[in-house]
Amino acid sequence: MATEKRARQRANRQQKIEQIEKDERRDRMRQYGYIGTIVGVVLVAAIALFVIAGGDDDETADAGSDDTTESTDDAGSTDDAGAGDDAATDSADDTAEAEEVPAAEPLPCPAADGSSERTVEFPAPPPDCLTEGATYTAVFDTTAGEIVAELDPTQAPLTVNNFVYLARYHYYEGSTFHRVIQDFVIQGGDPTGDPPGTGGPGYTIDEEIPEPGEYQLGSLVMAKRTPPSTTGAQFFIVTGPDGEALPNQYSLFGQVTEGLDVATAIQGVETAAGDQPVEDVIINSIEIIEG
Repeated sequence: MATEKRARQRANRQQKIEQIEKDERRDRMRQYGYIGTIVGVVLVAAIALFVIAGGDDDETADAGSDDTTESTDDAGSTDDAGAGDDAATDSADDTAEAEEVPAAEPLPCPAADGSSERTVEFPAPPPDCLTEGATYTAVFDTTAGEIVAELDPTQAPLTVNNFVYLARYHYYEGSTFHRVIQDFVIQGGDPTGDPPGTGGPGYTIDEEIPEPGEYQLGSLVMAKRTPPSTTGAQFFIVTGPDGEALPNQYSLFGQVTEGLDVATAIQGVETAAGDQPVEDVIINSIEIIEG
């Protein structure tokens, strides 16, 4: 009987051992299944992130060359991660359309004999219209008298070219000296601004800055707004010591050789708010003489 009992005990122990091993195998399989699922999820997420990241890179590269703001808005959007490829395509299409729009072409050089039609709006800065080695003189016919200035294409070729271009298109005709300050300057050259002094030709050019201390009585200088590269068409003539003391921030491109007394007389007229003359001093025309 004892032998049978021990046999049954051994059989029961073996059965328990086999059951434990079976349970362990089942637990291990479940664990491997969990791990496989996690790994699969991680892989899928990694692939998705790779695809999304790749779409943003393409989008930025396509759009960034033409418009940084649009590129930032498109590439930075995360509301719909799955739309990255579509957004990249749209952005690339927009860039392609932008590239197809040709840059504005300047009007051709006006006739040197003054026969070109009057123009006050221009699509782009002027082409090079100066004759190499030539001299240029500007004759201002105003309601206060005549002022003659020698232009200096050696010191300020870009500015002289711009002034000659506008004058030969009769841009300045009928405009006024809209800003007059005693012992300082008389400023004009805006036929389109309302009020005068707020208009321009539709483009700007870079400044050609002189050395300090070069402004003097009768200097012909381009006006501008405070930021750089905002020179357009307006100009001023230095008529007093305050003008001579200006910092060298404005393009100096000519010098009055006759009629400084006319410029001085203009600075003495009665002015109202904004230093604008009570009675208009009109620029009838500016003739460019090439020699």
